[in-house]
Amino acid sequence: MTSKKLSLIAGLSYLIIFFSAIFANFFVIEGILKTSFEVIQENHFMVRLGIIAFLITAVFDIIVAWALFALFKSHYLSRLSTYFRIAHAVIMAVALFNLPQTLKSSNFEDVQQVVNNFNNLWLIGLFFFGFHLILLSCIIKQPKFIAIFLFLAGIMYITDTCAHFLMENYQNYSSIFLTLVAIPSIIGEMSFTFWLLRRGFNTK
Repeated sequence: MTSKKLSLIAGLSYLIIFFSAIFANFFVIEGILKTSFEVIQENHFMVRLGIIAFLITAVFDIIVAWALFALFKSHYLSRLSTYFRIAHAVIMAVALFNLPQTLKSSNFEDVQQVVNNFNNLWLIGLFFFGFHLILLSCIIKQPKFIAIFLFLAGIMYITDTCAHFLMENYQNYSSIFLTLVAIPSIIGEMSFTFWLLRRGFNTK
């Protein structure tokens, strides 16, 4: 397969991941935590859509891992980077086993515990994903600013996960950590996505 096709596959898959992950995280998970137990019980379909969105994210994460490995397989760090990304996808898939339990929970405290279990596993997955981004930044090297933001995003994913488990008062600083993770990851990963798409659609 040509590098153009691989770039296009990776770029389009990344776009799917962005949309499905944003929907699943911010519209479903956050929605579960901010609504009443009665609303959750009456709106099972939204929870089920969230589960499907996370499954889509996990599947296309593996597709991205494959495409990037094939695209940069000549680099000595490519295989290790791929392993870290696949580990992230597998852990995310395992975390999903928790979410269907929200449909069977008998009170809101149980729902919160289920979501917390999911988030803890999700954070562990992001720890591995952070190492993937750091290695990816070393692999692509150019464009320089994309590599820098991917590296910073990787560092912040790892830092956020460690802080979550090490700091008893993490919730007091959660919004700060979210910002520190979001800025480099959105800039770095979105720029990388458009760079891949540009390579894929380039007719020259």
